[in-house]
Amino acid sequence: MLNQTLRLVQVTSSAEGFTDLTAELNREIAASGLDLGVATLVCQHTSCSLTINENADPRVLHDLAAYLRALVPEQGFRSLSGEGERGRYAHDDEGPDDMPAHIRTALTATSLQLSFQRGRLVLGTWQAVYLWEHRARSHRRRLSLHLIGA
Repeated sequence: MLNQTLRLVQVTSSAEGFTDLTAELNREIAASGLDLGVATLVCQHTSCSLTINENADPRVLHDLAAYLRALVPEQGFRSLSGEGERGRYAHDDEGPDDMPAHIRTALTATSLQLSFQRGRLVLGTWQAVYLWEHRARSHRRRLSLHLIGA
């Protein structure tokens, strides 16, 4: 028989960068009593995202962040050719990092489908689940974790 539960996971992100969620998600899955199933993780914000990536070499996360900052700079945008005047973002209600964070979120993922077995996420040897904060300062972030399994 399949059972399901919906849990709220709250984390405080670091300033712009990555927060490893793997241990917290495994605790939530274990506490659910479910052994085998699927977890749907949804970020309830528009200025951070989710990623599964390398957990062994921190340079991977550094390079990912540097690439996305270069792709979506805080100072505004140019044509993809890099030529012409830099355009300013119209939306800056919460500061200069506001609109770039929304664009970075749109280019990444705000939800993940993850299998779990024996009460733990099924991940590769060097994989972890991260919240990717796109704002310059830390924030309290809410994630919904929907578990379906037996």
